[in-house]
Parts: sequence; structure tokens; C-alpha cells
Amino acid sequence: MQNETRPGNVLGVVGWSGSGKTTLLEYLVAQLAARGVRVNVVKHSHHDIPLEPPHKDSARLRMAGAAEVMIASPFRVAIMRELHGAAEPSLPEHLQRLAAADLTLVEGYKWEPIPKLEVHRPALGQPALYPDDPDIVAVASDAARPAQLRAGVEWLNLNDQAGILDWLERRLPKVR
Repeated sequence: MQNETRPGNVLGVVGWSGSGKTTLLEYLVAQLAARGVRVNVVKHSHHDIPLEPPHKDSARLRMAGAAEVMIASPFRVAIMRELHGAAEPSLPEHLQRLAAADLTLVEGYKWEPIPKLEVHRPALGQPALYPDDPDIVAVASDAARPAQLRAGVEWLNLNDQAGILDWLERRLPKVR
């Protein structure tokens, strides 16, 4: 296994809120990690993300004006960057900052031109994304495969997580 992130080893996981993206990702990451695959995850949020209580040293230093604060311990390292009104960094910029990995899974970033797996539950009442997004290569859904499915898009059973893992491993043979 090569230990580097390459564009071919990035897969977006997209879908509407409540569709099960995080649940699926949690399963995929756990299974792949158990097999020795180094997996990075980028999770996009449209909301402010409180990462530590405001009275903690790192928060106080950020509020004092630090551009970035790194918190390091024997258990984990976190870097928090305050944007101070600057534009949000692009997905490629975020990917550049990550440590080397065999696979990077990206939750969100629906608009990015990367290969994507859509998680679609018609019961949510939201339209599927795959008809209008040429970068969606597969759809994991709890609905039956539609009669009109664009060529090159695979239809996966959302309730068969092991089947989705198998698809992912076949799609990204470098991960094996």
C-alpha cells in the first residue's frame, strides 16, 4: 500500500441532511481501518464549530488574535485556524494539509468536481443529486434502482453496508 493521498484516492460522500452519510462513513472508516487502510476524512459544515470551551487556553489564544493554534498531546493533535473574515479555504487546500493516507473520504462539498457516492433516501422528500451531477459515480439508496440511470452510475443498497464496502474496495483497488 502506498501511503500518499492522490486525486484517485479521494471520494466524496454527498446527500441531504439525515440521509445517513455519517453512519455509512463511520462503518466504512472502521472496516477499512481494521484492514490496515489509512483513511482520512474531511467533513464540511455550514455552521460554526465550537471545538473547545471558551475558557480553555487554546480558545483564549485564538480569541486574542492567533492565526492558528495547535493543540498537541500524546493522544491527538488539532490545528485550529481562525479565518478572521478571509475566504474559506478550498477543498484542495484542505487536502494538502492532511497527512498521507491511502484514501480520503470527503463528506459534503457537493459542488466539488471529485468522484462522489450519493446517499439518497427518497423518504426525506429531497431530490436525488445524481441526475444533475456528472461526478456522482454511485448512489447508495434504500429505494429500488430507477429504470433510467445514467451510464456509469452504480446503484447500491444502502441497507447493505458490506456491499458498499465491497464496491469501494473494487473501485479503489489501490486501497487493498
